Amino acid sequence: MANKLTDLTPKSMWRYFAEICEVPRPSKKEEQIANYLLDFASHHNLEAILDETGNVLIRKPAYPGFEGRKTVILQSHMDMVGEKNAGKIHDFEKDPIQPRIDGDWVKATGTTLGADCGIGIAATLAILESDEIPHPPLEALFTMDEETGLTGAFGLKPDLLQGRILINLDSEDEGQLFIGCAGGKDTIATFLTETETLPARQMAYDVSITCLVGGHSGDDINKGRGNAVKIMDRFLWNAAQQFDARIASLDAGNLRNALAREGFARVVIPAGSAEVFESYAHNFHEELVGELHVTEPELKFISSPTELPSSVLTTGLQERLLNALYACPHGAIAMSREIENFVETSTNLASVKIKEDQIIVTTSQRSSVESSKKDVGDMVASLFHLAGAHVKQTGGYPGWKPNPDSEILRLTVASYKKLFNQEPEVLAIHAGLECGLIGAIYPGMDMVSFGPTIKGAHSPDERLDIPTTIKFWDLLLDVLKNTPKK
Repeated sequence: MANKLTDLTPKSMWRYFAEICEVPRPSKKEEQIANYLLDFASHHNLEAILDETGNVLIRKPAYPGFEGRKTVILQSHMDMVGEKNAGKIHDFEKDPIQPRIDGDWVKATGTTLGADCGIGIAATLAILESDEIPHPPLEALFTMDEETGLTGAFGLKPDLLQGRILINLDSEDEGQLFIGCAGGKDTIATFLTETETLPARQMAYDVSITCLVGGHSGDDINKGRGNAVKIMDRFLWNAAQQFDARIASLDAGNLRNALAREGFARVVIPAGSAEVFESYAHNFHEELVGELHVTEPELKFISSPTELPSSVLTTGLQERLLNALYACPHGAIAMSREIENFVETSTNLASVKIKEDQIIVTTSQRSSVESSKKDVGDMVASLFHLAGAHVKQTGGYPGWKPNPDSEILRLTVASYKKLFNQEPEVLAIHAGLECGLIGAIYPGMDMVSFGPTIKGAHSPDERLDIPTTIKFWDLLLDVLKNTPKK
């Protein structure tokens, strides 16, 4: 096996992926990757546009003899999710990703890899660079801020794109072709922070839950993985009942579209309860291991004495917060009645963070049924209204309605069968794709989404399967070679 990315084939695609790993590109901070793409276009004498939202569009004329084919849009997003392990020193706005090869996988070192959607960008650049790959007229659309708000797709103007066939390169299971996706929205609850001085004769503990698998809040929501927010709240809720535990700090979960992997809290208990509290913490850890040993084999739950804080939450606020988090739903809410093993509706309890003046609880809802998306969002909102929080909901983004009669789908299925001698799966995905928004802005856009196998997306366990990446490349080239005539 090769020991560096540039030893892998096809060399051009892997070379570009290695370069992309060098360019910091967390969501909402895409200036460096946008400039990289514009410099690429200038170097290769290709037309390029930076729109007012921050999206980049690069156009390339057809390969000789393919001028009469329909224009195809290759679409991927510029940003990546920035997640790192506790203790890992990494600034996603400044530091490069450190990829490494481990068997058949490309992984990062202690952080997300950014194969979502960096490998789509890399494949596109390798095609745009080549003078030997047959293709129709191409438009390469690189959108900004897909991961945290679909900002780039929301900001597209109806006159930017000329093509009406789009291949989205943001899927993560080779052998599966996606023709539909869920829509989503966020529900955010805010409590005003209220604190008071410590009672007499207290001692403090730092409590942490770490090393959960985490993952994508769409793709992985029904896989039974632990949620650091729910686990930490369960511990604190029971500690408050049994030992009159008081919360000084709480920080669990991170990104709205990721499963909460880590949680940290500082709690204060009466000094005379130390021995039974430590026994409770030990038993709680054993319970977690028993419940989650299949899906969370590496979980760590640690409680250790620490210095006393200056204040704790008031009892009234603590009770409202812990009750609301305990009652807040998390996971798959409904399965599709039409597509086997397909999550129709879900909600993700993404994070809770106590700040100096407010406590912010972030949740996100997804559904392929618009009315169900609204319903589950309102259910979560009503819960936090009852707890006395201020609740805000985003406008959300639409789903992508499947079109089984799609021309680009038929072509892609035929290419897959010819190349690999097997039928691909044709599916909808519970994750959000930009195709829903693009289809709303460009009615009649014919779309399909496919990609290589990426596991652990949105977590430091993210890894890209090398053999399926080669298949992804071969499929993309064959589809472009066989695109229909105008």
